[in-house]
Amino acid sequence: MNRDLRRDLYAALAAALLVATAALVGAAIQERNGTLRVGWPPLLATWDPHLGPGTPAALAIGVVVVAYGPALAARLPWRALLPAVWAVGMAWTWSLALVDGWYRGVAEQLTTRNEYLRVVDRFHDIPAALADFNHHILIDAPDNWPAHVAGHPPGATLTFVLLDRVGLGGGGWAGAWCITVGTTAAVAVLVTVRTLADESLARRAAPFLVLAPAAVWVGTSADGYFAAVAAWAVAFLALAVTGRRPGWNGVASGLLFGLTLYLSYGLTLFVLIAGAALFLGAHRIRPLPFLLAGFLVVPVAFTALGFDWWEAYRLLVRRYHQGSGGIRPYDYWVWANLACTALVVGPATAAGLRRTGVALVHRRSGPDVRVGVLVLAALTALLVADLSGMSKAETERIWLPFAVWLLPACAWLTGVRGWLAAQAVLALLINHLLLTGW
Repeated sequence: MNRDLRRDLYAALAAALLVATAALVGAAIQERNGTLRVGWPPLLATWDPHLGPGTPAALAIGVVVVAYGPALAARLPWRALLPAVWAVGMAWTWSLALVDGWYRGVAEQLTTRNEYLRVVDRFHDIPAALADFNHHILIDAPDNWPAHVAGHPPGATLTFVLLDRVGLGGGGWAGAWCITVGTTAAVAVLVTVRTLADESLARRAAPFLVLAPAAVWVGTSADGYFAAVAAWAVAFLALAVTGRRPGWNGVASGLLFGLTLYLSYGLTLFVLIAGAALFLGAHRIRPLPFLLAGFLVVPVAFTALGFDWWEAYRLLVRRYHQGSGGIRPYDYWVWANLACTALVVGPATAAGLRRTGVALVHRRSGPDVRVGVLVLAALTALLVADLSGMSKAETERIWLPFAVWLLPACAWLTGVRGWLAAQAVLALLINHLLLTGW
């Protein structure tokens, strides 16, 4: 065994020890006083070993990607590789979701008491609902919003309202939307890596973006959808700052960044990843007016309809401390959140992050460093979210938008099939041994 591989294994082992420590310490805290408010620390889950209709497909897809994924990613024409990544990623995510069955795994996920679909009928008059939105955020407010509605800007809820308006109402369509859109995040990340760094690194990262344990939570949570919107905002920005149709791509990026801010308050931290893309681009100035013009569209529209983003965030902070956020202990979650992330991105990414650090420390330029800058920006955003104290628990879904940007670190790994197998086994174990909250 060579020295680099041995060190990679040490990094993966360190991640596993972090998860084990979080589980043992968390179980003790939860048994003692119940303040963690999760069933299987550090995840929002319960112990429930089970098989389901998605099990055979999940096993088959895992085996096929491990056996043939790296070779196909290297040989397929680029234009064929991108839809292949989306298609296989969707199949992997759907199969994992269906391990829990159609209703429990997909159709009921976004219809529970804390979810968005519970309030669709309260948006029959959309402008009036947006103007009145902030009056229902606090727990002691009349007709207060469910937790996820109150915890996000109304763009998140409005997505499902509009789906309902076009005849795609109900939990099944909502779940299908989140999986279908959410799995495109992998494609957006690949486009960005190829554009800002190197196609060969993007190809090497592709199988890891397909087979990521994150798929457990992309199917089915709205945060998977948020991850895709934010990822495409960065991808269009990457195209714009490298001189590819800077006008059109700049506007598209701005529109999506504006929408991102109205899907989740925490995604304001994507400014760090956007900043990394701007830094890596050779044509940084020309797209900026187009980027700004596109960016203003969504905020201006919501503001004109009466929604005050800043006031809503101020009220959300109060709501957060009125609920579980005010009970969950910061001194546990500030490090246990990272254990959640270790499960979401898998042992291969832990090893890849070690290699990212090596590239950034020992090299001054080149594709490796460029990918490292993107990964470092995402990791920094995640750590800022962690230290803020506004992400205590449930980060396995909340941090999906940042987690997908850590996966390109796997491009540097050797022994690729072994690492892919470890990723697949982890995802399968989580989905078959636990009943996750999403």
